[in-house]
Amino acid sequence: MKLERSISAFARARNVIAGGVDSPVRAMQSVGLSPVFMRSGSGACLYDLDGHEYIDYVQSWGALLFGHAHPVIVRAIANAAARGTSFGAPTELETELAELIIASVPSIERIRFVSSGTEATLSAVRLARGYTGRDKIVKFAGCYHGHADAFLIAAGSGALTGGVPDSPGVTPATAGDTIVLPFNDEAAVEAAFQRDGERIAALVVEPYPGNMGLILPRSGYLAKLRELCTRFGAVLIFDEVMTGFRVARGGVQEHEGVYPDLTTLGKVIGGGMPVGAFGGKREIMEQLAPDGPVYQAGTLSGNPVAMAAGIATMNLIAQDPQIYERFDEASRSLADGLTGLLRDRGVPSYATAAGAMFCLFFTEGPVENLDDVRRVDRELFGEFYRSVLECGVYFAPSPFESNFLCAAHTLADLNRTLAYCAAALDEVLENRLPARAGKP
Repeated sequence: MKLERSISAFARARNVIAGGVDSPVRAMQSVGLSPVFMRSGSGACLYDLDGHEYIDYVQSWGALLFGHAHPVIVRAIANAAARGTSFGAPTELETELAELIIASVPSIERIRFVSSGTEATLSAVRLARGYTGRDKIVKFAGCYHGHADAFLIAAGSGALTGGVPDSPGVTPATAGDTIVLPFNDEAAVEAAFQRDGERIAALVVEPYPGNMGLILPRSGYLAKLRELCTRFGAVLIFDEVMTGFRVARGGVQEHEGVYPDLTTLGKVIGGGMPVGAFGGKREIMEQLAPDGPVYQAGTLSGNPVAMAAGIATMNLIAQDPQIYERFDEASRSLADGLTGLLRDRGVPSYATAAGAMFCLFFTEGPVENLDDVRRVDRELFGEFYRSVLECGVYFAPSPFESNFLCAAHTLADLNRTLAYCAAALDEVLENRLPARAGKP
């Protein structure tokens, strides 16, 4: 595969953009590639500057539930933009999207829109601290909640991919207020609350972590987090920026029947436009200015173009009652198919799937926490990634990220993906044979 135009575009970008990209994982360093620059997308497919087509399982990192350039969403964006791209004043679109989200997510009584998932989650933590009058937060190793200082301690996503889970620039004081625990370890959470419970303002968690690959909680684990937060008066925050409207219409909390005090959302609720939101119990949300003392603001919060895209997306979900059943079936089928390919070839593998999300780990299972994830064969993943990209499949360019389905993926797409992956694996393993045999 020739990527001359992407390589040229990256060289140009490096002259003016820090690192040549605006989000580190896009640099593709962990898979030994120069970034692929995209020209357009349609449905389940992406097209790069050199004209190659890819079946896309990144879907703007989970934002595109209905695929690229869905005509209903594009029309809503165009119509909203024609009326004005930003007002810095309220519009009814904000209220309409808020009503649709509140009707879908069981725990949200009041909501506020922001411009990103990072902004939503850092605002939720500030609100929890203001509401409780406490300082400490609990997070979990490998969970990624955006790039606010308090979250870049044993972080997942790009921080893990780049091998720098603890970012310079995070002060010791900030780190001292963040308690980091292993995911899926009830005893560790119990011990932390017994030790510091009176000082813990909030526990923030991806209920299905998606930023160290897709990790599923053990049975009863989320209920235990709920019980501890209730017992010690801490605010339970579910970061559903990734899982919201992907695992189920009401997110993981609906799927598991465990309800947080605050929820953070993003990605899907913007239909591909920059948007985030945080919401929850009325008594907590009423602490926000202008009603309460906790300050939060944003010039582009509730941007009318983003609100219009979100409304169109929510309406498409409502029009298709079986959408999540189909996602569950498709993601499980793809995950099982991928692990079958690897096991048939003697390669250790483990896969997870939930709703429109799936992940393939190049390691023996089960994979339940960050220590398990770190066992993956990063070299083999890189070789596989480069080979399957050549075939025309665009997976997340990191062994520590989830992949995403959209409604535009067809059974033919899934079957082609498995066929391309089989060919890529055979090529990788054949190329490894001389080295394994000690041959030149």
